Amino acid sequence: MIAAFLLLLQAAASQADQTPVVPTAPTAPPTTVPASSLLPPQDWSTLPVLRIRRQATTLANTSAYVHGEVMAGRCAKAVRTVQGWSLTLDLAVLMTPDGRIRRITPRAIDCPTVEQYAAGVILGARDAIDVVDTAADTWYRTSLTFAWGA
Repeated sequence: MIAAFLLLLQAAASQADQTPVVPTAPTAPPTTVPASSLLPPQDWSTLPVLRIRRQATTLANTSAYVHGEVMAGRCAKAVRTVQGWSLTLDLAVLMTPDGRIRRITPRAIDCPTVEQYAAGVILGARDAIDVVDTAADTWYRTSLTFAWGA
């Protein structure tokens, strides 16, 4: 089975070598931010804090989802507190000058489901985010803490 697959790949590669190249019309250079700026800097402490106009209201199922991930063994970073458990996640958020979210990068905590979930929570709060007027896309930092009882 693998040998047949390899033969198929070789045949496709040799067919690709025989296909004539058709020149295309030149296109304008992209006006996007360089790829290097799509990644947050290594030191997040230098980033300005992401300002949210009103306190984010956490639905009961927000922390319940994270609690479920921890109890299922998919997240080991939860901390036991006097009131129960909590899990804090740092995120870097790339904002455009007009206040749109361009990219969200959660700090890896070895729990991809919660990392992506937290990014979704920030994306859902986009209407409550205040951005200082800048001429270029700017990285900001924020943290989310999920908490639940014992």
